[in-house]
Amino acid sequence: MIKAVSILAGALLIAAAGMVNAQTVAAPSTAGGAMTSATPASRLDEILARGVLRACTTGDYKPYSFDKGDGQFEGIDIDMTESLARSLGVKVEYVKTSWSNLLNDFVAKCDVAVGGVSPSLERQKRAFFTQPYAVDGKTPIVRCDEVNKYQTVADIDRPATRVIVNPGGTNERFARQYLPHATLTVYPDNVAIFKQILTGKADVMVTDASETLLQQKLNPGLCSVHPDKPFQYGEKAWLLPRGDVVFQQYVDQWLHLAQATGEYRAISDKWLK
Repeated sequence: MIKAVSILAGALLIAAAGMVNAQTVAAPSTAGGAMTSATPASRLDEILARGVLRACTTGDYKPYSFDKGDGQFEGIDIDMTESLARSLGVKVEYVKTSWSNLLNDFVAKCDVAVGGVSPSLERQKRAFFTQPYAVDGKTPIVRCDEVNKYQTVADIDRPATRVIVNPGGTNERFARQYLPHATLTVYPDNVAIFKQILTGKADVMVTDASETLLQQKLNPGLCSVHPDKPFQYGEKAWLLPRGDVVFQQYVDQWLHLAQATGEYRAISDKWLK
């Protein structure tokens, strides 16, 4: 009886081992990047299959993204998007959006969103971010003869101060949160907005330090106020599809190499110097 039980147990172990081996043979290998049936498709695979990288951008934020008016975009993030596309062997299709509609358009239409996007917890609820590629922060830009007048948030946050902002982005959120007593104007054109200060129709715009440094070059008579000591810490990064770790890791690795090899610095210097 004991011998029969032992023989039966041995047979069951052999059968179980056979099932495991059969399952191992039947399961496709993941070596070389092949997906198993249980592996969800990544946006990376979709982009490679369609041959197009879809990039949402506002086109109104120099030096990162600017719509030239003929359907062509230029700037730091545009050059970097072209670099990412080359690494994938695909073309770029740009989707024009606005800061107010950035997240909705990105989720519905795009693979990445680029153009001086600031990471925020609110945006993080609906999207992933790449690793930051630049550190920035909010600082004022004013007429040069009034630089000393607007050094602090308290200096600006007064009813007599005419603050102007573009709608829907972090600039408007900063103004509404930290400058509640100032007279606030929301101006729809983020390219022409700086002329409003220069011509005396507004006094201050608080925006990213990198933008103020460029705009003071483009608009003689305007000066950035302590861009090396912004009012708050900020970063620049790209929006990516939420939950897609495979695509996020690819873009982060590409970005890391672009920074390590000096490619990003060369592109940045091209637009800032």
